[in-house]
Amino acid sequence: MKIVYMGTPDFAVGPLEAIVAAGHQVTMVVTQPDKQKGRGKEVSCTPVKECAVKHHIPVFQPVKIKEQEAVEVLRKQEADIFVVAAFGQILSEELLNMPKYGAVNIHASLLPKYRGAAPIQWVILDGEAETGVTIMQMDKGLDTGDMLLKTVVPIEKEETGESLHDKLAMAGSKLIVEALAAIETGAIEPVKQKDEESCYAKMLTKSLGQINWQEDAVKIERLIRGLNSWPSAYTGYGNKTLKLWKGQVISEQDRQALAKIKVQGLDMEHIKPGTVCFVSKEEVYVKAGKDLLNIQELQLEGKKRMTTKEFLLGRQIEVGTVFSS
Repeated sequence: MKIVYMGTPDFAVGPLEAIVAAGHQVTMVVTQPDKQKGRGKEVSCTPVKECAVKHHIPVFQPVKIKEQEAVEVLRKQEADIFVVAAFGQILSEELLNMPKYGAVNIHASLLPKYRGAAPIQWVILDGEAETGVTIMQMDKGLDTGDMLLKTVVPIEKEETGESLHDKLAMAGSKLIVEALAAIETGAIEPVKQKDEESCYAKMLTKSLGQINWQEDAVKIERLIRGLNSWPSAYTGYGNKTLKLWKGQVISEQDRQALAKIKVQGLDMEHIKPGTVCFVSKEEVYVKAGKDLLNIQELQLEGKKRMTTKEFLLGRQIEVGTVFSS
């Protein structure tokens, strides 16, 4: 098929590679404008643009894709279909209706659950057992179009936002090729979404990563995994920020853990959440609203990421220290 591909971040690179490998004619790649990054203000192009250039595919980078000038550029492509993956701009109805087969989206969740901007991270934050990818026929709503194909991806016990991102990108790459073949032959039956089963995965912000130690340790541990690698979970340590990259939930009923804490002289019933209640050469236990969190990887502001054992070789954390929320 003759395809215009729209995408921007790393997630959208694999599907583009797969579409090209499948022999489709990608006549144009549409991606977000280049941006200046860092102190040197060097211009940085998107991962999808880099992929397009590698394959000698023309690149179009409109500031606003809804503007008439951009619409006319796309009209001239006479595409059979638009394929969209994490593009970052909303398409008008005029654009959605332009190609023969309309526009399809590679969405990183099992719709109708987790519509919105950050489904990969929110399934971990919410403790879901599985997620997946949905190929969806786009309409004027936010991820509300008919579902064409789905694939399920289990969420592992130690899954992070980063590792799940890579799994879903791979799953989406395979699924879009299957979907395009089925669309072209008419072998696909669109399924309407049930709005009552939907939920919204709102955009991530840095403030979302601030740990509230009044929460259960299970929820804090999921926050750490879900926001790894961005924006990351963090807490206040003195006058600095301490990022937490890996943790383990320790039950308050764990006799071995309680014995360790008792030796260091703290009464668990009377210490407030956020308090360090046990420190060894390689372990730091912090009381949460329920249960304890064993911090296993961390990063002090201005320093590199390291294991707790490495951290404690160069810096002490005292029992009774209170991390701020």
